Formats: sequence, structure tokens, C-alpha cells
Amino acid sequence: MTGFYKEEVFPKDVKIPAGKTLAQWIESRVARFETRSLDWNALKFQADYDPKYKRAQMRYMGTGATGVAADDNTVPAENFTFSTMVLPAGCEGPLHLHTDAEEIFFIMRGERIRLMIEHNGELIETILGNRDLISVPPGVYRGLVNEGREEALMCVMIGSTKPETPTYPENHPLSKVKRQKL
Repeated sequence: MTGFYKEEVFPKDVKIPAGKTLAQWIESRVARFETRSLDWNALKFQADYDPKYKRAQMRYMGTGATGVAADDNTVPAENFTFSTMVLPAGCEGPLHLHTDAEEIFFIMRGERIRLMIEHNGELIETILGNRDLISVPPGVYRGLVNEGREEALMCVMIGSTKPETPTYPENHPLSKVKRQKL
């Protein structure tokens, strides 16, 4: 016996990368808070257009869909991306669309986050608070406003290893703004 289990119950398809021990491999899959930093530049093009769009991303797994091409300080994404987003009081995340992946928002801290969901001309709204979650399917526009009096903190998970950069409705001013490559 090795560890707690008999060898024959181990999955045979798990491949530890060549030249790494199990401990090294697992440590390469850890993203510690103390080594993260808030990236206020990931969506700066939006905030430059209008300060109400100012938000910060803290990446843990992959780069998400903010347009950041690479981040060596994240766990490589194999099936999905994961980051946190700081939402200052009154900030807005504009309506945007992911055609390639489901997006999940989980409110870690926030008293009143209004989500707008639009599909085929129909707009609905829902309010999320502490520990509430919403899963938005691909092909559906989503946006949010932090209506609370304090900064909110949200987890964002996108069901793709390298999500496509989102698009905005044609009539939204951000649809005309050019992004810089990050």
C-alpha cells in the first residue's frame, strides 16, 4: 500500500509532467492570494471611456475574457478560468456577450448587485447579494451595476480555457472603442 489506497484504485490516465515530482506539480497548480495583485488595467479601456466602468480583476486560473493575453502568475486553465473582480460602489459592468462559454458570477461580498440579462430584445433584471450566484449561458448579454454603498467582491468563472473577448451590443458606445493588446 502507498498512502491510504491500494495502487490498483489509482486512475491510470493522470500524467505528472516530466521532470516534476507530485509536490512540484501540485504547487504549480496553486495560486496564493499573497502573490496576486489587482489589475485595474485589464478593463482600463472601458474606464477611460467612462469612469463608471472602472473595475479590477485579480486572476487565479487563466486570464479570463478581459483581453489580457497571458499571465505567467496564474494556474494554467485546462477547462475554465477563474478570477475575482473588485466592483467599486456605483460601478457598472456594461452589457456584453460571450458566444463561446457560460459565465458564472458569485458575489462574495456585496449588498446589492443588479444584473441585467438581455436576449432577442427582452431585458430582465435580478438583484444578487452576498453569496448569490448566477450562471449566464453563452449567447446571452449580461451586465451589472453595484448599487450598494460599498465596494463589492465577485468571483467570475468562464467555461473555456481561453474565452473569446466579449462583444457589446451594436448600439452601445463601447462597441466602437478600440482595445489595446495587453
